[in-house]
Amino acid sequence: MLTCDARETWIQFLEFAKKRCSLTAYENWLAPIKVIDSSAERICLEVPNIFVKAYLLDNYLKDLCSFLPVTSEGEPAIEFIISDQTNHKQQLPQRTVSIVAEENTEFELKLNPSYRFDTFIEGPSNQFVKSAAMGIANRPGKSYNPLFIHGGVGLGKTHLLQAIGHHVKEHHKKLKVQCITTESFINDLVNSLRDKSVDKMKRFYRSLDILLVDDIQFLQNRLNFEEEFCNTFESLINQNKQIVITSDKPPGQLKLSERIVARMEWGLVAHVGMPDLETRVAILQHKAAQKGLSIPNGVAFFIAEHIFSNVRQLEGAINRLTAHCRLLGQKISEELVEQTLSELFQTRPKQKVSVENILKTVSTMYEVRVSDLKGTSRKQNIALARQVAMFLAKEMMQESLVMIGASFGKTHSTILHACKTIENKIKTDKSLRDQISLCRRNVDQS
Repeated sequence: MLTCDARETWIQFLEFAKKRCSLTAYENWLAPIKVIDSSAERICLEVPNIFVKAYLLDNYLKDLCSFLPVTSEGEPAIEFIISDQTNHKQQLPQRTVSIVAEENTEFELKLNPSYRFDTFIEGPSNQFVKSAAMGIANRPGKSYNPLFIHGGVGLGKTHLLQAIGHHVKEHHKKLKVQCITTESFINDLVNSLRDKSVDKMKRFYRSLDILLVDDIQFLQNRLNFEEEFCNTFESLINQNKQIVITSDKPPGQLKLSERIVARMEWGLVAHVGMPDLETRVAILQHKAAQKGLSIPNGVAFFIAEHIFSNVRQLEGAINRLTAHCRLLGQKISEELVEQTLSELFQTRPKQKVSVENILKTVSTMYEVRVSDLKGTSRKQNIALARQVAMFLAKEMMQESLVMIGASFGKTHSTILHACKTIENKIKTDKSLRDQISLCRRNVDQS
């Protein structure tokens, strides 16, 4: 028997949850749930499918305990009933026309027109994975299957994935290809469950010749969706149909079942690394040319040295620079770049600087032995190199003069004297300034 208290409590829970999720999530997951029976010890909820049940318990377990009866173990005392589909099945003939009309548009292939192989800038960090992607695009299902591409954000995984889609669409027109994000796959499944058209969705995905899936990491901790994806995966692989997957991590580091991880490792696992300096410059020049912007080589190198971990940020830098130049009519220079792009500039995480690193760097620069720098020789070249090393140690290390002196086998007053000597010399000696600057840079990179 359904009590008024139970209905009111459930409505209160829905009001609470509605404020903490999007309208789409609420309508897809929570609105379809119905209270069909309750008592002081439990509540009975009718859900359209097991996915809605899993969503409710995965996302609102603690909140449900606050609103609904709980068991002796502290779990919400809920009995779930999967709604009967027989009534809906009787209505299906009335919807046949609309389903047929939607068949060609619901799973439409959507690709970014800019994401093609000829617009992908190749370098040492992505040469291998681009070659693998092109091999698959030329001979789908006959080379590496599946191809699993992994790497950090903004390094070109989606570009390569969609480039495969473009190439297949243009050169293998009879093949049926779909390129989706993992989130889109989940949404397709949710919508199909809601509309009672899961069989239609399964037929579509399992009839594909090529399935391209972006960001598989979003399948983590979604067991029911993972199972359906794995079933689709196996169905296609068993038919020798091509699958390409991208992720921010390699398969073994994903929180997915051993079953699907093993299947994703069957074919080729390829890593997209961070582009090197020259590749970043080439990307900048390419993006600038697309915008009709001419960037001097020196300025391109300056930008590439300061934005190094994300290709998308390089593109964002070009967009910002283009807008600034056109609106204000200014010429591109390092000064303008610093003014407009400084907030995009990145700093590499610094490793702790040690006296040993400084000594090695200075000994290489001045062609003397490390033992000489820590010794007592008064030869001019050795004495200068020793003072430079002490100056750098004081500048770059967060240590007291006493500690630095101990590392050199000297007193703190000797360190202080060396530092003052170098400070005075670099005011007028440009060559010495350049040498110290190069040493400093080498220590940072060591």
